Amino acid sequence: MNLSWSSSRRTTALISLGAAAALALAGCGGSSGSSSGSGASGSSSGEKPIVGLITKTDTNPFFVKMKEGAQQAADQAGVTLQSFAGKADGDNESQVQAIENLISAGAKGILITPSDSKAIVPEIDKAKQAGMLVVALDTPTDPPDAVDATFATDNFQAGVLIGEWAKGKLGPAAAQAKIAMLDLSPNHPSVDVARDQGFLQGFGIDLADKTQIGDENDPRIVGHDSTNGAEDGGRTAMENLLQKDPNINLVYTINEPAAAGAYQALKAAGKDKSVTIVSVDGGCPGVQAVKAGQLGATSQQYPLKMAQQGVAAVAAYAKDGTKPQATAGKTFVDTGVTLITDQPQSGVDSKDTTFGLANCWG
Repeated sequence: MNLSWSSSRRTTALISLGAAAALALAGCGGSSGSSSGSGASGSSSGEKPIVGLITKTDTNPFFVKMKEGAQQAADQAGVTLQSFAGKADGDNESQVQAIENLISAGAKGILITPSDSKAIVPEIDKAKQAGMLVVALDTPTDPPDAVDATFATDNFQAGVLIGEWAKGKLGPAAAQAKIAMLDLSPNHPSVDVARDQGFLQGFGIDLADKTQIGDENDPRIVGHDSTNGAEDGGRTAMENLLQKDPNINLVYTINEPAAAGAYQALKAAGKDKSVTIVSVDGGCPGVQAVKAGQLGATSQQYPLKMAQQGVAAVAAYAKDGTKPQATAGKTFVDTGVTLITDQPQSGVDSKDTTFGLANCWG
């Protein structure tokens, strides 16, 4: 089948506007521009408070939707949005430069999806010392309390949902499952660990250490491999694990691009009809893949909501110094997650792909 559900994640959806020199005017009400290695956009700010949005890239549909939500909220709140992005996932240097630019512009707050959760912390400290509210979106910093608040999906719960669904889908055969774990990267950032471990717990596998990937001794786990969250990585990881055990019948994937690659590998091996794939994202291409039967289920997250709430938090801070409060019982503001599937399982809350397509992104 056509795998447009994965390739659309790579579609360039934003165009950098302006030039770096223009950013120097932002603090005085000029138009925003772009710094080397990052994109920035905005409009004449006047006396409006400036809110900075710094994403990992400006091409991933997740971050495209995040910017859209931030702009909507900025227009509604009467603040000026300055948007930046790294050249690629992992580009910490561009994010550092973006924070420096926003400090110079006199921004009231920053929303950031950290490319390197630990390396960005010293620059975040500078922003806070300058009196700015700093909010992490989607990806926590390391340590999490380096920012004033985090607006994110409960990634562990996202994993639990697809794990519970998969256990129900396999039924009695779950006791003899052969599971491939397609994770993110060898250094296992927090989102990677949370989704992986949540899935295993949901499926009923005992966790040795909830903060570690790959230390379980359950014989149903064929192995773990890294995908870098990309289609080609998912394909290679799936091929590797199929060589280890051709009887794999359940595949966990860190995200939908990795799931697309896994599906390609399974289809090439003639196993796409006999293996169940589950994932996390909830982008429109991924939901379409669930509808087409390529994915069994996915946990949908909401980047638009993260950005809208983040901008509202900075606007409130600029007005009276109010800081956002974490969701009760959690260390972050939970922006929600919904299991999307057309094959509901008893005891597992879910919505169908009609709901998923009405609330998807990308």
